[in-house]
Amino acid sequence: MSVPPESTSPPESTSPPESTSYAAPAGVIHDIGYRRYDGPRLGRGYILRSLFVQSLRATYGLGRTARAKILPFLLGGVMLLPAAILVAVTVAIKPPDPPVAYTRYFVYTQAVIAIFAAAQAPQLFSRDLRFRTITLYFSRPLVRIDYVVAKYAALVASLFLLMAVPLVLMYAGALLGKYPFGAQTKGLLAGLAGVAVLALVLAGISGVISALTTRRGFGVAAIITVLTVTYGGSSFVAAILGEQGHRTAAGYAGLFSPVTVVDGVQVVALGATSASPVPPPSGGLGALLYVLVTVLVVGGSFGLLMLRYRKVAAS
Repeated sequence: MSVPPESTSPPESTSPPESTSYAAPAGVIHDIGYRRYDGPRLGRGYILRSLFVQSLRATYGLGRTARAKILPFLLGGVMLLPAAILVAVTVAIKPPDPPVAYTRYFVYTQAVIAIFAAAQAPQLFSRDLRFRTITLYFSRPLVRIDYVVAKYAALVASLFLLMAVPLVLMYAGALLGKYPFGAQTKGLLAGLAGVAVLALVLAGISGVISALTTRRGFGVAAIITVLTVTYGGSSFVAAILGEQGHRTAAGYAGLFSPVTVVDGVQVVALGATSASPVPPPSGGLGALLYVLVTVLVVGGSFGLLMLRYRKVAAS
């Protein structure tokens, strides 16, 4: 029996077929004309100053729409109107003393000041929270304390300008009325010191309230309510206690309102005449309490703002 010849064809390959896939194309960088920044790196200090200036301008609507300028400039005009009337009276009639002391002007115009604080504090402290742009600030070399300092200082500066400009106008009218230069200058400096302290207190309280809510309307209503109710309640209690002969207790009632607290600080620290129904108690304890409450309000407000924005930065 014959055996078939062996096949000379090569054995079939058992290796897998070659892959037909292709490698992904490499990325290409296109030069579209941007230039690298080779100028100075200005750092945190410049960012802090820029945020302060931008925030201060925003409180008066500068750099914003015409609608945003109406309320702050209207309130500024209302603050100046009584001062202008006082100047006219001073120059025309020339009473023995100016009609209103520099240290009492903010007490008479506190409603306008409260509206300004209530309108502008949410603009500075709750707007970034509401639109969630606060994380963009913290993504740059701007730490929490820089943000809080810039916003707080801007609100303090805007409130100070609102209250200080009428005092300067009254001072100019007093000099035109030929009142003693030294006495008027001393009174003006005392008034400016008082409104500076009030600006710190009001900015702290209104800033904390604004930072606790992202709804502008709630913040405005809460600030006006707190400032109005505390002043009305403090004055009411002081008047009742004073009529009943408890003048010492009535003097301590002023500790429960920002306006009366600052008025008391002016009395105990600057020798001013109190605009409250009952002045602060005379003696070291009364003076110490008024100054201590003022320091606690300012420091506590700043601390609460830091806590609020620490939580935002961590989220």
